[in-house]
Amino acid sequence: MAFDIKKPGLATTVQDQGRTGHYNVGIPPSGSMDQYSAELGNALVGNTSKEAVLECTYLGPVLTTDHDVVIASTGAPVEVKVNGESRPQWTRLQLKAGDELSFGVIQGGTRYYIAVQGGIDVPEVLGSRSTYSLGAIGGFNGRKLQAGDLVPVGSPLNHGKLPDADTVAEEFRPVFAKEQRVRIVLGLYDHRLTEEGLDNLLKGEWKLTPVADRMGLRYAGPGVKWKEREQPFGAGSDPSNIVDAGYAVGSIQIPGGTQPIILHRDAVSGGGYAMVGTVISADMDLVARAAPGTLTRFIAVSQDEAIVARKELAERKRNARTTLGYRGD
Repeated sequence: MAFDIKKPGLATTVQDQGRTGHYNVGIPPSGSMDQYSAELGNALVGNTSKEAVLECTYLGPVLTTDHDVVIASTGAPVEVKVNGESRPQWTRLQLKAGDELSFGVIQGGTRYYIAVQGGIDVPEVLGSRSTYSLGAIGGFNGRKLQAGDLVPVGSPLNHGKLPDADTVAEEFRPVFAKEQRVRIVLGLYDHRLTEEGLDNLLKGEWKLTPVADRMGLRYAGPGVKWKEREQPFGAGSDPSNIVDAGYAVGSIQIPGGTQPIILHRDAVSGGGYAMVGTVISADMDLVARAAPGTLTRFIAVSQDEAIVARKELAERKRNARTTLGYRGD
């Protein structure tokens, strides 16, 4: 089974939960930016959360299928069309051999997902099918899809058994709002900010700029101020420079004290900019749902609060699957 890509869309890639254990050698996790939406798409079509999906950015693909397949589209709100006729999102759909799947104009957020029963069946690279375009590894030939690609689809799991329900209930669908409150844990270098700089970070309003991709998202706002010091040997002249350190996914940098950057799933693993905070894991999907212009406030929380939030997100996913009557992981 395969999808025949007629039009690739703006940036359609194969993604899964990502590859772990290689960040120390500069290979980021990659994977779906909005893991929650991707995982619920997989649940709808009877996959485990580990199967690969297609991640579509703004403008989706036009594709046909050479076999009967079951699909679902989740994530940012967009019109789903089968043979030109509108179909609902967050709902399991049956495609017949030869059917054409396409999408309208995105109505919020940035990314949506196509899950297919059996998953996208490209080879695993370092334990993941996710695309890391900068490194040209994983996914479909290490790149975004192009017209003419034949993207293989795996065999249905669990003897083709599907969840009882065919639609994700509204209460479990994420919101793609124009304002966000993003929780962060301060550190490692927040002590380098002046009191005014820290107040600006936590009390100011920040707007997501169009400079936002899988590597990072840049925000405009009141800026911050760094404490003056004599830069140590090996650090650059910018007040936000440090001697090189490793970055966590979700790290927040503010080069020059002007525009914060949140590092996301394809980000570099280290460098010479101070990290003033890190977005908690439970809010990384929330950040990924932001469209340019989204107003954001950063809320400082403790590590214990971050752990509780992570548990709450996992419980929400379990409840969503249970409501579907899902019997996989």
